[in-house]
Amino acid sequence: MRQPRVKIVILGGGPGGYEAALVAAQLGADVTVVDSGGLGGACVLTDCVPSKTLIATSETMGLLHGSAGLGITIAGHRGGVGRVAGGQRPAGGPPPGPGHEAADSVSVDAPRLYARVKALARAQSADVATRLAAEGVKVITGRGRLAGPHTVIAGDREVSADVVLVATGGTPRVLPGAQPDGERILSWRHLYDLDELPAELIVVGSGVTGAEFASAYQALGSQVTLVSSRDHVLPHEDADAAVVVEDVFRRRGMTVLSRSRAEGVRRERSGVVVTLADGRTVRGSHCLLTVGLVPATTGLGLAEAGVALDGQGFVQVDKVSRTSAPGVYAAGDCTGVMMLASVAAMQGRIAMWHALGEAVQPLRLGHVAATIFTEPEIATVGVDQAAVESGQVEADVVKLALATNARAKMQGFRDGFVKLFARHGSGTVLGGVVVAPRASELILAVSLAVEQLLTVDQIAHTFAVYPSLSGSLTEAARRLMAPTPGGR
Repeated sequence: MRQPRVKIVILGGGPGGYEAALVAAQLGADVTVVDSGGLGGACVLTDCVPSKTLIATSETMGLLHGSAGLGITIAGHRGGVGRVAGGQRPAGGPPPGPGHEAADSVSVDAPRLYARVKALARAQSADVATRLAAEGVKVITGRGRLAGPHTVIAGDREVSADVVLVATGGTPRVLPGAQPDGERILSWRHLYDLDELPAELIVVGSGVTGAEFASAYQALGSQVTLVSSRDHVLPHEDADAAVVVEDVFRRRGMTVLSRSRAEGVRRERSGVVVTLADGRTVRGSHCLLTVGLVPATTGLGLAEAGVALDGQGFVQVDKVSRTSAPGVYAAGDCTGVMMLASVAAMQGRIAMWHALGEAVQPLRLGHVAATIFTEPEIATVGVDQAAVESGQVEADVVKLALATNARAKMQGFRDGFVKLFARHGSGTVLGGVVVAPRASELILAVSLAVEQLLTVDQIAHTFAVYPSLSGSLTEAARRLMAPTPGGR
């Protein structure tokens, strides 16, 4: 007799949810996705896809800014920095120097830019919907909640489930005293509804999101002030990489306020005023708050169904995405596990493989490649410098400046480096950092080495195109090669 199909109900249609749905459908399950915000989730509609589309335009502007260094003459240039009350420019560095001029005749059409951003997001969401429909996944539009570990309430419908996956994502954290209004005081989800580019943008928060938007809007022509509560931008990233990016920010005219904690933001008639903890005030046309994400886990009936949350409201999961309630799994930003779309998708896939009895490997966060889409980009994978310096990992390290790379010289790239970590003795590649244009593409070679336990000798003996930025990876590997017996 034919066995009944396993019933899977997924709360949330973002990467964790829709990738899980595809896996479960392909394995023969009866799959229902309950989603209220649009398929693809915030990642596709308001966060990752829109922001990287915006950044793609800013990269083109960045190339135009640096055109003089390549022998291209465009009449006129301009530069500028943010303003702080009192008339003095605080530690923002010099205005843009030679080789980074912006042409007066080149400008950004903000309405067209934002229209393109939103159109691409909608198109990507439609592609997700088409794929789910092709695989026979049912979609219920609305907000779902658990009425027990095996029952989901979606609007006025009650859906039974053998397995539930919670993939409801998160929402931008609100800074006390700085409630976004969508006009002048903004979260990143408000940006694409503006009528124009912010003339003077104050970005509060210098983590990944803050650094990316600060970099993008500076290239697009806004005067940017970045408010950082730490000693430097990107405090949780490779310190050498953070130094490079902050130096580029300052050199291109951005005002970076280090060790400056924002305590409040208020609107004025023509802009905003950000109050800092030490009493200083920063004025601009708009303020963008990038102070983290909170999980969207309230009102879902999770605690009542036996799903444990931590003190911040994140769903607690193990390495195969199980929660504390039998039959209930969770994936994505609502779990607080490395808030990346790639991680959310893998958590969702692992959950379905495990729930449906397939062979599965636990989530390996040490193999996750991540990129910060500043200019230049920062891409990392595996072991980091802090682990080596603390003695947690014994590794040999080499850092090779991008300025020595022939292709980089030809294209006018002078900021960045390649760094590799290899196990002492065996030479097994443990991780790496790439700071360069398109570092997000270059890191794949290091990711493959980490995943497949390759050695620096194997990378060193691999052909790289000359000239190419990837040639710096093989050169770094050669510098880490162990001496042969009887050699040096």
